Amino acid sequence: MTERPHILVVDDDPHLREVVAFALSQAGFLVEQASDGRAGLEQVRRSVPALIVLDVMMPEMDGLELCREVRRAHEVPIVFLSSRDDEVDRILGLELGGDDYLTKPFSPRELVARVKAVLRRSRARASPAAPASKPSEVLRRGPLRMDLEPWRAWWNEHEVVLTVTEFHLLAALLRAPGKAFTRDELMTRVYEDVVVSDRTIDSHVRHIRQKFAAFGGDVIQTVHGLGYRLALP
Repeated sequence: MTERPHILVVDDDPHLREVVAFALSQAGFLVEQASDGRAGLEQVRRSVPALIVLDVMMPEMDGLELCREVRRAHEVPIVFLSSRDDEVDRILGLELGGDDYLTKPFSPRELVARVKAVLRRSRARASPAAPASKPSEVLRRGPLRMDLEPWRAWWNEHEVVLTVTEFHLLAALLRAPGKAFTRDELMTRVYEDVVVSDRTIDSHVRHIRQKFAAFGGDVIQTVHGLGYRLALP
């Protein structure tokens, strides 16, 4: 029998926590709850969940600070929730390592769909390594290398740690070097059946660029009026 994924919901609103927990439980997930960031961090330290649903604005420790702390040791996917439709919050949350972002009020059905999409993208990362007789697929272009089985990326000899969503976005560009992708095309390839805003794609691209720039890398080129392409010839 397949083990049910463990989701941690961290939000200071007890009613919202119950609504989210009920929707996720009905979708087949095991759900734990925490009422603030400090309690959430303690639960992560005890047992790392498959995914965290994380409110931005909370007492004790807010969601952005909790994300920073979690990212020091873990690459667990994070879906942010916020009562503010604030672009600064959205971009900051994604650049800290969040995989998706929902603004309140939202449909529990949409949240479940986004959680499932993020987990689908992360599932291969948690799968056992491929047998020696079936080497994993490796994509290369210049100094950029991406190994699709252990979900690892390198610039020259430096490993660049990417979130699940960032990895899929860059892999989509690397699979079709020279092709200019619209944001809609990237949304389809990365988020499948979940609709996100252009700003979400832009935030992930910005974060990927920052991570590679730390090692002198330039991997994504903006195509003005259209979208993005791989920056490597």
